[in-house]
Amino acid sequence: MILKEEIYYSPCHKIRGLHIYLPDDYESSEDYYPVMYYFDGHNLFFDQDATYGKSWGLKDFLDGYDKKFIVVGIECGHEGNERLDEYCPYPYSGLFWGNLKGTGKKTLEWIVSEVKPMIDSRFRVYKERECTGIAGSSMGGLMSLYGIIAHNDVFSKAACLSSSIGPGMKYIREDIEFHHLNEDTKIYLSWGTQEASRRPVKNPMHTKMAKDHMIIKDLLKEKQTDIVLYVQSGGRHCEADWEKQNQLYYDYLWKNQINF
Repeated sequence: MILKEEIYYSPCHKIRGLHIYLPDDYESSEDYYPVMYYFDGHNLFFDQDATYGKSWGLKDFLDGYDKKFIVVGIECGHEGNERLDEYCPYPYSGLFWGNLKGTGKKTLEWIVSEVKPMIDSRFRVYKERECTGIAGSSMGGLMSLYGIIAHNDVFSKAACLSSSIGPGMKYIREDIEFHHLNEDTKIYLSWGTQEASRRPVKNPMHTKMAKDHMIIKDLLKEKQTDIVLYVQSGGRHCEADWEKQNQLYYDYLWKNQINF
């Protein structure tokens, strides 16, 4: 069951969409569920809603998965650079798409202080940190990475697919060094070998994206977190290839299974 609703996005005083997945037997049961919060909620469930006509196929996956969840997909703004700014926790200048104010920190604070309390009060969810995860891809992957670092008291698990680390490496390093991370923190990082180019890359492990992710993995390992880095052979920067990882990161985050 997918609920589509609107919510007030206080950082920019605008309205944003929520795409909420409930197990099919939610209304007939009395069970409580863990929650996963996703960025780019419009891209999760249905191809007709997705920006590029292809979703993560997450509804079909969760309908058949042997553990039940509530998923809260948070939609971004779609005008100009709204998505980039809302999903960037750091201010950038001089980039090819222009300057970004870095509203991402406020976006995370909004999720923690407004969205999550609303979900906790309306639905039968486990509110505890141990039962709360965050996920996203590209800029949403960056936000998920930032979220689990800066709000580790709220989120215990993160799936960060094809994260747009790029020029934010300096800031991410500082955040990892500054924040305390619980040792039960679980982080799934991934990137695809075809993300940097449409043509086959001679040595994908030498690309900037590969090096960035390996640096982040090592830094988080030093903080004693439970982290895995999955390299998707032939993986591109697109929903079709992120969909292929649904089973991998759910098993890793929620079952402690790694079947790469």
